[in-house]
Amino acid sequence: MKANAIALVALFEKKMRLEVPLFQRPYVWTENLQWAPLWEDIERKFAEYLEGRADVPVHFLGALVLDQKQTPATHVERRLVIDGQQRLTTLQVFLNAFRDFCRASGATALADECTNYTLNKGMMPDPDVDKFKVWPTQLDRPAFMAVVESESPEELKKRYPLVKQKWARKFDDRPKLVDCYLYFYSQLSEFFNGNNDELPLANEYPVDQRLEQCFQALRNALMVVAIDLEQGDDAQVIFETLNARGQALLPADLLRNYIFLRANRRGENAEALYAKYWSDFDAQYWQEHVSQGRLNRPRSDLFMQHFLASQQTTDIPIGHLYVEYRHWIERHAPFANVEDELKALSRNRANFKSLHDVEPDRPYNSLAQFLKTYDIGTVYPLLLLLLDGDIDPEELAKICAVIESYLLRRSVCLMTNKNYNRVFLNLAKSLKTKTPTALQVSTYFSELRGDSTEWPSDEAFRAAFEGNEAYRVLNAPRLVYLFTKLNNTFTSSKTETIKVTDPLTVEHLMPQGWHSHWKLPDGSDGVDEIGLFDLDESDERAKATRARNSALQKIGNLTLVRQGLNSSLSNAAWEDKRKQIMDYSLLPLNLPLQGIETWDETTIAARSKSLFGRALTIWPR
Repeated sequence: MKANAIALVALFEKKMRLEVPLFQRPYVWTENLQWAPLWEDIERKFAEYLEGRADVPVHFLGALVLDQKQTPATHVERRLVIDGQQRLTTLQVFLNAFRDFCRASGATALADECTNYTLNKGMMPDPDVDKFKVWPTQLDRPAFMAVVESESPEELKKRYPLVKQKWARKFDDRPKLVDCYLYFYSQLSEFFNGNNDELPLANEYPVDQRLEQCFQALRNALMVVAIDLEQGDDAQVIFETLNARGQALLPADLLRNYIFLRANRRGENAEALYAKYWSDFDAQYWQEHVSQGRLNRPRSDLFMQHFLASQQTTDIPIGHLYVEYRHWIERHAPFANVEDELKALSRNRANFKSLHDVEPDRPYNSLAQFLKTYDIGTVYPLLLLLLDGDIDPEELAKICAVIESYLLRRSVCLMTNKNYNRVFLNLAKSLKTKTPTALQVSTYFSELRGDSTEWPSDEAFRAAFEGNEAYRVLNAPRLVYLFTKLNNTFTSSKTETIKVTDPLTVEHLMPQGWHSHWKLPDGSDGVDEIGLFDLDESDERAKATRARNSALQKIGNLTLVRQGLNSSLSNAAWEDKRKQIMDYSLLPLNLPLQGIETWDETTIAARSKSLFGRALTIWPR
């Protein structure tokens, strides 16, 4: 068999039909698991080309295994797709979306050029079939043909409209290939047109010029490995071998080999360097898989990704750490020798570990705990940069407090986190040549505009904190973090320190099952869910019940208790619940509840307001 690296569009340049064998599974890729990561890879290359960085390493999108099929001389050449059909089909769908977006954007010539990579042209014995570059399994053919032939999302939606069955809550699913096309078209539209909050990259240039530049990225920077089987190769054996389970080399393994091979070539003592700077990186701690966002990778991978991002202040795709690291070392020569390189890695590795270990009196402890609880990893490159610098601990604590305020306010205000990579890498870039201060960081956040990046004002923070339903905003661990910080504001230097060792849980003061012990404000009984469905919207009891159901989810109706106490409180009446909290809870957060005789919508709103005043002191702007 022969393996060749080939550009994405060149794969479809030849007059050829790539057939998926009928026995292979139908198309199963989904947005979260495959389309979004693939788009991130493509988007990154687009951004590099638009920023004039076409000299960066090419990006490999994966491998395809093709088996030649005997074809009569007058017919279109055919290949069987032995492995990689999901990727191949997705790439063809993406090219169709790119073609159609070009046409919709007025780049007609480029759209016509793209058609050369989505349809075969010229004389063909069976043009209705032979014109397609890819021929999926029978189940997927109608949707795939519609994607290629519709030439716009509007036309495709006409062919596959959203349909809802009688009594159904959700629309029926469209074919996955249709959703795939619509996803990529939507991403292309946002990338090239921007959105309400953010202008597109390189928007000073006309869209047709930007599209042409990105097409060059498709031609030159996005590659696949095409493996052509030859006569005598057993396609099934090769398929099984490619998909067999094995222990893959981690990026850390590849990097170790690369680094110490260079040390040997330079005449540096590789064994001594390994013992002094690298040996602990081979410990089990760094091999353990940990979750960060949608990633689940060895801790060593995550560290190397964040370290490299902190050094280059650019986004680093975790699947290509080795290529990116090698390019950085060979292109930029950031270290005088391998020992200096290993010193930097060792220092940053210790700093990264300290962000995940609980140690008292560190200036970044609160932010580190926040990032872990709220599962935000995009700040780590910035933190590694800060921790590797010479910053006064008091100033570092202030910087961390500003970052936490920015992130927590956005979380409470239900704002997107999708641009955090860019936000924090740009911040790191701006601080790289300065001695960072909290004022610089605060000014940077204050100047951000638009829903995707702005730092919420006090008024926006107040409206969300007091008005949003808490569990719609934050999950239980994040609420525990928030209330723990609020609890700390009820203490002072004169207060005795109480260490709670039992797990804390969030408790509804007015229970979610309030109907049995809690009357409505007018003394009447509440309406259950079935009753609400039957009653008119204007019914007073129904309105009061809905208002209460909303109020009990507000922050003012929540508190912290020990896990054991939480289960015993259940749906008790206010008098009983208050007594148990006073008898068994020592948290300062709960002491003000002692003097409250009635717990209702009014007191919930008042407590929300009171707690917000404390939140402003913890997360100021």
